[in-house]
Amino acid sequence: MEKQTEKYLVTRVKNLGGLCVKYPPLFFRGFPDRIVLLPGGAVVFVEIKARGEKPRLIQRKVHARLRALGFRVEVVDSAGAVDAVILAL
Repeated sequence: MEKQTEKYLVTRVKNLGGLCVKYPPLFFRGFPDRIVLLPGGAVVFVEIKARGEKPRLIQRKVHARLRALGFRVEVVDSAGAVDAVILAL
């Protein structure tokens, strides 16, 4: 299910003319799965989870650090959650 949500996110972002970068940071555990870059300069870090699953402690700490730096971080677990993130941009 997680892979389907990720595939949906990538497709939605591509259709908006943006990039959905899978960024595997070496030696930086807990970093979000994708960086969404949209026209107009919108940047959103996205953590993808299976339906109902919550981020692990290390992920929550990294998300908080990114938010403290002024970045938007979203956790999605379904196509509906992806749509909500896209609509809020």
